Amino acid sequence: MRIVVIGGTGRIGAQVVDRLRRQGHAVLAASPARGIDSVTGTGLAPALAGARVVVDLSNAPSFEDRAAMEFFQASTRNLLAAGAAAGVGHHVALSIVGTDRLQENGYFRAKLAQERLVEAGPVPWTILRSTQFLEFLDGIIEGGAGPGGIRLPAARFQPIAAADVAAMVADAALQPPANRMIEIAGPERVGMAELAGRYLAARGDARRVVADPAARYFGAVIDDRALTAGEDARLGPTRIADWLRAAAPAHAS
Repeated sequence: MRIVVIGGTGRIGAQVVDRLRRQGHAVLAASPARGIDSVTGTGLAPALAGARVVVDLSNAPSFEDRAAMEFFQASTRNLLAAGAAAGVGHHVALSIVGTDRLQENGYFRAKLAQERLVEAGPVPWTILRSTQFLEFLDGIIEGGAGPGGIRLPAARFQPIAAADVAAMVADAALQPPANRMIEIAGPERVGMAELAGRYLAARGDARRVVADPAARYFGAVIDDRALTAGEDARLGPTRIADWLRAAAPAHAS
C-alpha cells in the first residue's frame, strides 16, 4: 500500500516510516527539505498521486500563537484538498490529549483548529490524540526554569514514549478510518514535578524541582485531568522506570 507521511523525517515520522516500510508498504517520507511543503502546497499533488493513506505528523516551526494557527490551518487545508483530489481514502492526524481543555495556550488552539478541519473535511479520517512524549521532558523542565529554580505543576500527567506513539500511528494507518478521535497515552500517571525530579536525578543533575500548584504548563493552568487520557485510551507498553533506565544515561554529563 502507498502511504505518504507528512513530517516523515521528524521524531515520530521517521519511526513511522521505518515501521511501515518494514511491513512491506511503499512509504514516502515527505518534508519541505524533500520538495514537499504542505503549507505552500508545493509538491503535494505528485506526492499524493496513488496514495491510499496520508499520515499528518507535521509540526509548526514556531510555537507563537499566530504562527502556529496559520501553519496548521494552511497545512491541513492543503493536505485535505490534495488528498481528496488524489482519491486518498484515509487521513490520519496526530494531535494532543487535552487540546480542547487547554485553550489558554495558542498552540493548543491551533491544534484544535486542525482537528476541526479534519473532522469537517472531505477525506475519511482518524485523529490520534497523544499525551506528552517522555522525550519532551527536557523541554518541560527548561520551560519551568527561572531565577528561583525549576518550578513545575504538581498535577499528574500521563506521558508516553515516542516509540509507542510511532507504533500506534503506524497501526492506525493500516486500519480503516475510524472517523473519530482516539486517545493514546502511557500506562502510568505521575506528577509532572515528581517525574522531572526523577529524571534529573537519573541524569546526575543536582537541580531541584519544586512542585508549585500555581506553576503553569506553557502558559496554561493544569489539573490532574488536563493532560491525562480517558478510560478508553489505548495505552503504550513502555513504563516510566524502564524509559528512564534507557534514556537518562544517554543524557548524563
